[in-house]
Order: sequence, then structure tokens, then C-alpha cells
Amino acid sequence: METDYLLAPLFFVVLGLVAGAVLKSLLKKSSLPYTVVLFCVGILLGLLDRFGILSDYEMFKSAIDFAGNLNPDMILYLFLPVLIFDGAYELDLHVFKKSLFNSTLLAGPGIAISMFIMAAFVMGLAMFVPECKEWNWNYALMFGALIGATDPVAVVALLKDLGTSKRFSTLVDAESMLNDGTGIVLFMLFFSAYTAMGGDTSSPLMRILIVVVGGTVLGWALARFTIWSLGQVGGDESVQNSAIIVGAYITFIVAQSFLNVSGVIALVAFGLTISYVGRPQLKPEVHRFMQSFWELAAYMANTLIFIIVGVVIALKVDVTWTNVLLLIAVYVGVNLARAAMVLLLYPIMKKCGYGLTMRESVILVWGGLRGALCMTLALMVSYTPAIPEEIRRQILFFTAGIVTLTLTINATTMRWLLLKLGLTRIPSAKMLLDYTIKQSLADNSEKYLESLKKREALEISDWKLVESFMPKKDKAPDVSFKPEDMLADIRLRVLNKERALCWNMYDEGIVSFVTLRCLTASIDELYDHSGRLPLSYRKRIFEYYDNSFYIRLIKKLPIARKWLDVYFHDWVVTGYDLARGFALVQKKSIELIKEFENSDVLMDQEKEQLVVLKDEINSNLLKITEIMDYLSTNYPVSFRCGVTRKSIRMLLANEHRQIESFQNEGLLTAKEARAMIDDLDERHASISDLTTVWKNKVKAE
Repeated sequence: METDYLLAPLFFVVLGLVAGAVLKSLLKKSSLPYTVVLFCVGILLGLLDRFGILSDYEMFKSAIDFAGNLNPDMILYLFLPVLIFDGAYELDLHVFKKSLFNSTLLAGPGIAISMFIMAAFVMGLAMFVPECKEWNWNYALMFGALIGATDPVAVVALLKDLGTSKRFSTLVDAESMLNDGTGIVLFMLFFSAYTAMGGDTSSPLMRILIVVVGGTVLGWALARFTIWSLGQVGGDESVQNSAIIVGAYITFIVAQSFLNVSGVIALVAFGLTISYVGRPQLKPEVHRFMQSFWELAAYMANTLIFIIVGVVIALKVDVTWTNVLLLIAVYVGVNLARAAMVLLLYPIMKKCGYGLTMRESVILVWGGLRGALCMTLALMVSYTPAIPEEIRRQILFFTAGIVTLTLTINATTMRWLLLKLGLTRIPSAKMLLDYTIKQSLADNSEKYLESLKKREALEISDWKLVESFMPKKDKAPDVSFKPEDMLADIRLRVLNKERALCWNMYDEGIVSFVTLRCLTASIDELYDHSGRLPLSYRKRIFEYYDNSFYIRLIKKLPIARKWLDVYFHDWVVTGYDLARGFALVQKKSIELIKEFENSDVLMDQEKEQLVVLKDEINSNLLKITEIMDYLSTNYPVSFRCGVTRKSIRMLLANEHRQIESFQNEGLLTAKEARAMIDDLDERHASISDLTTVWKNKVKAE
């Protein structure tokens, strides 16, 4: 019996992951959200335990009891860091920055507005419903704070599955992560009065500011320390991976337990800094591992936490008809409070960042799903003796009910609502282009099949069975499109190719990380306009060279001519790297356009638009060639340094590929290859020392 109890956590994890894997497979073609089904499974398991059906199965019962009685702090500290860091690490920084104001508005003033409206609603119920007579404003505000935090996992996973725009899903993702932090802070302002810590006497606004700013600074500082540590441990992949994983948990624990600042916001800052500052020190293998690890960890946490929430609700919540009627009223109040909040902030949000449409604001309201965090905070309340039992019971019931209703009603109807509002509608130009691509694949398969039938070694094949594996031809979409729409869609596909090329060049050592960031930022600018701007709109790149005017003026001074290369050395080196990288990308884009022209993928009316794209790309090549000529002529020493650095990076990248090839062929063991790559990394790190060498060379000359 004791052994069964000790094995209960392990057995529950195994049971939950097996159930999750089975459901994931079964729900591939289903419109039901995965998290909703997991939640229902948790409720079912909890009910089986509650009604004694599992009493003859001690291991099962122990596992379910473990989940139902799990310490809320364990949920907070074990699962939340995984979900928050994974979301932050994968965020597109460019989109996040442009969405930051609106997401902060929703997560800051928004959740405060929602909290007050919800508290007023509950106090209104207390005036007319005898069962709520023990409620006061402190309890109501505490409940309003805990119920205001939306669940990022449930919301964002659903939006991505349904194919909404990256801008909108990032806004919802950022809001969900940030309002978790704000919700916890506001909750603790009222909850701490009933704990051993006592209430905080400082100003609420000052407290929130300290918690938010403190969390941001702490997350950034620990991320920078982790990045520095990565440089000290060298290229050992396992150590680098471990350092980041440990750093994420330490950030949350230190913030939440020791400094009393927002652990959620600290993790967001930590994840963004690691992703966009620390990545140059991560080997491509480490980055790929981090993506895979956090994706797997988030999946496991997501699976287990929704089952746990379902089990907790089934085991701990008592249902009466009076409470059900009250719950329906509270559910309506929660949705009305969020609708009022979004409506109040809409005039500002539609003019900031990417803006916000009225249709998207409807999804923001209806997509305010509640999940694990709300339940965790409600369980903390239920375990606090200083709070009256009736209040504890009602807060737990209302929270559990809101989680249940938002997951079973809001989440399951989200697909229908998105389709109704047209937010998942595929543009006509894209539909037509996708159709032609599929047709091209089908035609190619038919030709290849005919060639297979002519091979003597394959003549006894069951060709009818082989033909059953052929791709199916779809009917041509009955759509009309404007030439500019088709042009915009092709531009986006060219930009996708450019982005991939930029990362390939970085991995191969052709460009530095600074150059990579500048190149991808220019692509992001075009993405922001959905392909409506010409490919020649590269403001982010060409602005880098704008200060050349001032440099020309300085160069006219006799004294300055000699020292100009020294002071502008870094500018010239980076400028060459950027110009050369951009030129290579544009040449590859021209090749892609030529492939489009010679292929059957595009129809004649689509190919007519390619001439415009050619002109845009050639314009870029002309400008950047002129810039490189100017740099080479006027700053020969620094220009030569830039070319030299590039040659060194390419040489080392080739050596790295060769070592990996020898390892794959079995000529080198993993240990031998690791030692060679470590030596290679040391030589690669010394490239930065060339700046000092070349500056001294300029001075000497």
C-alpha cells in the first residue's frame, strides 16, 4: 500500500501521457480542441474516484488521489515556468514589440478594469442572494483578480490550429503571458491579508510597478548571466542545454519566492533575452535541441495540467442547484466584464501597433479562456483557514465552473466563430496559387508513374494499388482575384525564401549575427504590410548607410582623412557584411523568380506579375552594389578586414561541415568530433580579436 502511494506520482504521469498520446492521435481530424478533451478526461477520472469505482484498483486510485490533492504551489512552480518560457522563447520579437503596447494595455489596465467590474458584479449578487451574504469587497476583488487571468495554452494553441494571423495570435499570446503576471500580483494584494505574510501596506500601483519592473530586470539580468555562463562552458551541448533549463527555473523561483516580484514577467524577459541575445553563443544543434525540448516539455505540462484541473474539479467541487444558477450568472458576468474591458480599450488599441479590428476584438472577448492558473489560485484560497469556509467553497466552485464552461463552451465554439467572422479565410490569390502547386505535384507524379511502368524490374507491380497512392487532384477554386493580390502573395513566398536563406548563411558563417538580425528585420517590415509594399522597400538596410553623408564631410578635412578608417572601422566592416549578405539573398531571389518563370507552378496571368518582382530585386542589387563600391574605394583597409573576416568564417564553417560528415560516415567517434569542434569554436571566438589588430594596423599606416 505504501509502495503504491510512493509510485502514485510516476503512475499518474505515465497514465496522463499515455492518455494524451492516444487522444492526440484520435483527434487529428476532429474539430474538438485537444485541451478540452484532456480536461473532460480529467473530470471523468475524478468522478470514477469520487464515486468509489476505482476502490478495487489501488494504484489507479492512488494516482488520481495524488493529482486531486496536489499542492497548488507545485502546479505553480513545476508547470507554469515550462509553459511561460516556451511561449517567450518562441515569440517573434519583431511582432511581439509591435504588439507590446496593446498586449500590455490588456494585461495591465485591462485586467484591473475586469477585476473591478467582476468585483462589482459579485457584490451586486451579494445584495440579492442570501447564499452570498458573507462576501465583502476584499473577497470580491480577490476573486476578480484570480478569474481575470486568461490561459495562454488553451487560447493560443486553438488560434494556431485554426490558422489565424501571426499578428493576432501573438497579441493573444503576449496578453495571456503578461496578464498571468499581473493577475498573480493583484491577487496577492488581497490574498496576503489572510496569510502569515500579512497585507502589504505599500501603494497598490507602486507595488505593481515594483513587481513588474523588478521581474523584467531580474529576468534580463539572469538571462545575461546565463549567456555569459554559456561562453565560459565552451561548446559542450549538454552543459549549455542544462544551463538554460536550470536558468529558467531559477529565474521563476528567485522572482516568486525570494524577491516577491513577478515570476511570469521575469520568465518572459528571460526567454526573450535568451532567444534574441544569447542565440549567437548557441550552436545550431543546441538551438534545435532547445526548440525540441521546450516543445516536448510544454506538451507534457499541457497534457498533465489539464487532466489535473479536471480531476481537482471532480474531486473537490460540490454541486448544488443554487450554486449552478449562481455559476451561470457569474459566467455571464465574466464574459460581460471582459467585453466591457475590451470595448473600453478598443479606441486606443485600433490605432496602436498592428491595430485591432472589431472582428478581432470579438475573438479577444470570447477567447478569454480560463485554465490552470485560475484553479491554482483558487486552491490556494481553499487551503487558507483565515478565509470563511463558505467563501472558500464558493470561490473554488465558481472558479472551477468558469474553467469548465469557458473550455467546453467558448473553446468548442471558437472555430465556428472564427469562420463566421472570416478570420480564417484564405485569400483568393493564395487559394489559386496553392491549387496550381498541388496540380503541378499531381502532374509530376503522373509522369513519374508512367516512367516506373516502363521499368522491367517493376513490371510485376500491382499498378492499381500503386495508383491509389497518387495525390488527388482538386477542383479549380471558383475565385476571382486582383493582380495586386497575386503579386502580394508571391512577394510573401519570396520573403519566406529570403528568411530561410538568411539563417542558412548565418549557420554557414557567411554573415554575422548582427547582419542576420538586420536582414530579417527588413523582411519583417515587409511582412507587416502583407506583401503590399515592393521588395525594394528595405528601409532598415539602407538607413544603415545614411550617415555616409557626414562621413564624406569629415573626410574632406586633411587631418581626419588619416584617422577615418580607425573611427569608422566597425561601421565599415559591418556595412560590408550587411551589403554582401543582402546581395547574396537578392541573387538567390532572382534565381527563385526564374524558377517560377520556367515551372508549371504558376499560370500565365501569375507569371505576368514576375516582371514587377524582377525590377524590384534588381533595384536592390543596383543600390547595394553601389554601396559596396563606395566602401571599397573610400575605406580600403576596413573593407579588406570585412572581407577577411567573412573568408575566415566560411573557412571554419566548411571545416565544421567536414567534421560532421566524417562523424556521420563513422570515420570519427562522437568524442573525437566533439574535441575537434571545441577547438574550432575557440578559433571562431578569436575572430572578434581581429578588430583590434586591424585598427592598430590602420594607426600604424
